[in-house]
Amino acid sequence: MIRVFLTLMLLSLASHSHAETKVPTSQAEISLGFAPVVKQAAPAVVNIYAKIVREGRGNTLFSDPFFQDFFGRGFAEPRPRVQNSLGSGVILTADGYVVSNFHVVGKATEIRVVTTDRREYSAQVVLGDKESDIAILRLDEAEALPYLPLRDSDQVEVGELALAIGNPFGVGQTVSSGIISGLARTGTATGNARGYFIQTDAAINPGNSGGALIDVNGDLIGINTAILTRSGGSNGIGFAIPANLVAEFLRQAQAGNNSFISPWAGMAGQHMSADIAESLGLVIPQGVVVSDLHPLSPLGEAGLRVGDVVTHVDGDEVNSPAEMKFRMSVAGVGGSSVLTLLRGEVREEVEIALIKAPEVPPSDDTILDNQTVMPGLKVARINPAVIARMGLILSQTGVVVTDPGRYGGRSGLRVGDVVNSINGVSIDHPDDVVQALTDPGRRLQLDVSRGGRSVSVRFRL
Repeated sequence: MIRVFLTLMLLSLASHSHAETKVPTSQAEISLGFAPVVKQAAPAVVNIYAKIVREGRGNTLFSDPFFQDFFGRGFAEPRPRVQNSLGSGVILTADGYVVSNFHVVGKATEIRVVTTDRREYSAQVVLGDKESDIAILRLDEAEALPYLPLRDSDQVEVGELALAIGNPFGVGQTVSSGIISGLARTGTATGNARGYFIQTDAAINPGNSGGALIDVNGDLIGINTAILTRSGGSNGIGFAIPANLVAEFLRQAQAGNNSFISPWAGMAGQHMSADIAESLGLVIPQGVVVSDLHPLSPLGEAGLRVGDVVTHVDGDEVNSPAEMKFRMSVAGVGGSSVLTLLRGEVREEVEIALIKAPEVPPSDDTILDNQTVMPGLKVARINPAVIARMGLILSQTGVVVTDPGRYGGRSGLRVGDVVNSINGVSIDHPDDVVQALTDPGRRLQLDVSRGGRSVSVRFRL
């Protein structure tokens, strides 16, 4: 009995400190399981119910004026559809800041958060980022809430015990256990090589998105966000966004930012393959090869050149562009980072400024009006900020479509299309688009660049 009491005391102390985690060593510890840490952490994990209104599709039959005369124009108008989203979230502060996934709440028009003791709060997204798949919510009229402390996710090690807490399939709060299976996973979960994840085999299923991945001390390691599956269910390969990135999102939300500001490298890079390493005379394939630099890149200003190999950011090893972006994002805009690079056989350290993507030249965002043939079309002049926001290549210049609008979308234009010419007239500024689409004649041809390909959009007016 005394031994059980001592074990309980040790577990309780561990939950309030960053003591070294260990595998249970006694029958008492094994029998107790994870009950104390779950009891401590579970109240800070919430269920999220989000309502999303999506534009429906109108009936193309009734878009014909002939049928509109008989049935009225209301039949042709698209009707909105209401879609309900279910997910999880984690309370980060006593005054009601909650983290979840952007894909759960990012487009929601109404958000309801329910705690484990069945209290309900309405909430608003105060900061969200689709690329990182993180959203910070603020609960209305919340105070003295239980919350989870954020652990330094750089100290997490493969093989550590981990617990996933969330609301899978809407069955209610559920806890699953496993270990940390891998670190610095990039691209696997999202398919776009921009993510940076902690991998776990703790069961994660639909509805767990936005829930907590915690260690045996009850500290937050990461936010569960995705699974690798063919069936739609858990196969033991789940991914969580590291707590260090969540901490930077929380800091910016508390500072009043309404969009996430990530440092801009102005660099394109590729991971070091065995072939590239051999061509550079390296024994071990390590680091990120600089393949392109924007003229305004802070890396270029610090002296980096195409062909340099970046191996570390602030002392942490990097092996992909996503890892570099993660390390810089965690450091935050306004400070600096130290890059370790290889140039031939020379290894050196270079300090770079962490800056926002410059708005140079001005983007001059423009929305076309009813005087043009494509009202609602939105275009912008390409600059570093637009390149970063739209995911364009560094060398891209000209004018990009930021929203095709109703008519532009029907014509075949897409977000991210770079408009090269309209009816043979070269386009260099949004004003050129306005002029070209004002009384263009009976035929219209837009030549655009789309994903590295040249596309012509042609139709009669």
